[in-house]
Amino acid sequence: MSVETTLLFILACVAVVVAVRWIADRSGLPAAALLTLIGIFYAVLPGPNIELKPEVVLTLVLPPLLYKAALDSSLLDIRRNLRTVISLSVVLVLLTALLIGVGFHWFVAGATMAVGVALGAAVAPPDPVAALAVGKKVGLPRNIVTLIQGEGLLNDATALTLLGVAVAAAAGGEFSFGHTVLEFFVSAAGGVIAGVVVAYANRASRPIQRDPLIANAISLSTPFLAYVLAEEVHVSGVLAVVVAGLIVGHDTPRLSSGASRLQVTAVWRLVDFLLEGLVFLLIGQQLPWVIDGLAEYKTSTIIIAVSISVGVVLLLRPLFLLVTQMLPSSMHARLGGDPDSEKNTARRELALNGKEITALSWAGTRGVITLAAIFTIPELTDAKEPFPDRDLLLFCAFVVVLVTLVGQGITFAPLVRALGLRADKADQAKLRNEARKASVQAALDRIEEIDQDPHDDVEDHAIEAMRKQMGHRLERYQRRLDLLDASDSDEVPVSPAYEAALRVRRSVIDAQREELIRWRDAGRLSDEGLRVLERELDHEERLLPDRK
Repeated sequence: MSVETTLLFILACVAVVVAVRWIADRSGLPAAALLTLIGIFYAVLPGPNIELKPEVVLTLVLPPLLYKAALDSSLLDIRRNLRTVISLSVVLVLLTALLIGVGFHWFVAGATMAVGVALGAAVAPPDPVAALAVGKKVGLPRNIVTLIQGEGLLNDATALTLLGVAVAAAAGGEFSFGHTVLEFFVSAAGGVIAGVVVAYANRASRPIQRDPLIANAISLSTPFLAYVLAEEVHVSGVLAVVVAGLIVGHDTPRLSSGASRLQVTAVWRLVDFLLEGLVFLLIGQQLPWVIDGLAEYKTSTIIIAVSISVGVVLLLRPLFLLVTQMLPSSMHARLGGDPDSEKNTARRELALNGKEITALSWAGTRGVITLAAIFTIPELTDAKEPFPDRDLLLFCAFVVVLVTLVGQGITFAPLVRALGLRADKADQAKLRNEARKASVQAALDRIEEIDQDPHDDVEDHAIEAMRKQMGHRLERYQRRLDLLDASDSDEVPVSPAYEAALRVRRSVIDAQREELIRWRDAGRLSDEGLRVLERELDHEERLLPDRK
């Protein structure tokens, strides 16, 4: 394609991503599933298609997506539930790969154990984008969200490491379980170290990140630096990116300036939105390349291979969750109830209940990492012969992605609603207001300390004004807490006075903005001055809660 054609194609893809986001927000359907279906529809039409290059996805697409997910995750929550997360992201991935490997070895004509394990490693890691998008929209409890996030961050490293070993065995050697385990642990440990090194280098550069532009440049570079550093020393680049993102995200509230945080967050939201949308749109466009190589296989062989792949992916996950929750707590971390709810504090050591297991089981959607991984399988072995059953593996992986991403993705929201799983919004609001009250009390204490120091009359007036402002804010938060305490509902109670105040404040901001624009249009205020004053109003408006 020419440069102009490529640009038009990219602009058309962005337009589709934007339109699908608009539709998804109003329909409740996951944008990832809709984009995949649109990509499949476009793939069968005449016109240019873009083939997913594995090295491009793994090097340029996956690091920023994983890093953004890690920034949005909680290092404390993941560390608190580390055994549960590891059981899902390591043990379950290994079991899935090995069972598919055994199934291919026994039931698929001519297939070897190594070939089956390679496919199993590619389809084992869930891509939680669709499930998390829907889960947050329907109010899935935070404990379930934490598990989905933690699993999605760490399972890619497990799968890609195992895939590399299995491909090497299928292409030129024998499959050794002991060697695979050793290589996995070495790669994982090295990835963690590389991620920690990059995170601490980022921490050391914080003094120069007060400038939002510098902070953005460093933040956008960090995932690629972590990935390249780890890959250069032949350890897990994926795990390095995740570890760096978790540590940087944990440090950000303490070490970053407010202006830097606001800009960096906005930039990463845009990067995440565009990258995810384009990748899921391109997933559907891979269908022609996947189907082209199936002519040499018998229909029965294809059906058996697909049945093994889809069957293991769909059935092993709920079985694994059910069995692990029956183990003693000393052998397996348990996470039941909603950690944000005071009523469920005593349940933290209880097993996941049936509804939670069902939701977690159905959250195992596969996506970009599966297709990127399976396309890394080489076309030729070390002996320059065609890689065994490569086209069949590509098709099986694509079917698994379609069944989970479209089937489970579209039905996840109705399932969660039917199960009645939802976060206790009132308790979450109460916790946030208690934190706000504590922060204001800390501010009042600091004001009293300042008041004890020698100061002049001007400072005295400033101290008194700030004391009154913080006092009013403390009273407002206390009234909010009293309202939440008096409510028996799980929903956040609505205060008519508060809602009226929000409407008035928005109207006042709109009036101010319109007057400033009139001044600009009349030539009384420069565009530069307008931008400065409008930015002040924008920040003030951003503090108001959304009411859609």
